[in-house]
Amino acid sequence: MTLLFHASDLHFGAEDSAALDWFTRCVEEDAPEAVVITGDLTMRARSREFAAAQSWLTALGVPVLIEPGNHDLPYFNPVRRIWRPYGRVMRLQEQLHDGVSIDHVHLVSLPTTARAQWRLNWSKGKVGSRALHNAVQSLEAGPDDTCRIVLTHHPLIEAATRTSGRTTGGRAALEAIAAAGAHAVLSGHVHDPFDQRVTTAYGPVRLIGAGTLSERIRTSRPSFNRITVEGGSLSATVCTTN
Repeated sequence: MTLLFHASDLHFGAEDSAALDWFTRCVEEDAPEAVVITGDLTMRARSREFAAAQSWLTALGVPVLIEPGNHDLPYFNPVRRIWRPYGRVMRLQEQLHDGVSIDHVHLVSLPTTARAQWRLNWSKGKVGSRALHNAVQSLEAGPDDTCRIVLTHHPLIEAATRTSGRTTGGRAALEAIAAAGAHAVLSGHVHDPFDQRVTTAYGPVRLIGAGTLSERIRTSRPSFNRITVEGGSLSATVCTTN
């Protein structure tokens, strides 16, 4: 059995310290093979927020995989946002999960953030053609006997949550990754957990969203997903603070 912890939207700068301490204890007790964070490590992509996130994630003592979120792109430096939008989060990614290998699971990144968009609200999702091409190639190159899981920040299609992702190109991307063999998509952004099976032209795909470990709660308390993969079957359980 392979055990993963899926968390999202830590929002260092507006983090919930009690929720983070609880998550740390859960990691110590269950020792997952890896922790997957689907975006928004920080609140405003400040250096001190990334430093706090790095310190906390490193102290977990297990491999960590990060998918960037819209809050991880520079907010106050337009030059950096255009020319090096992912610089800080990519450096953190490399430090935390360089060389990570997980048995029976093939994890693939599909970025859904954008430095700019042709709409006013840049916090919403967008799947670019290059990002989708790279994700499809990675899926197709994965071993046949693995559970193929795609990591995004924004939900590719809307779930029954208070907050929306409104991901441009999301439905087409879902069809493309389903054709390439994806079994599930892990995401965040909406701050409430969800789990739904969506029918595509190439078979069903499981869409699993994590809640938040920050003070920015919506309709549910801070939570994370406990994901197990065994015998090609994926199981997800929402773990919530008391």
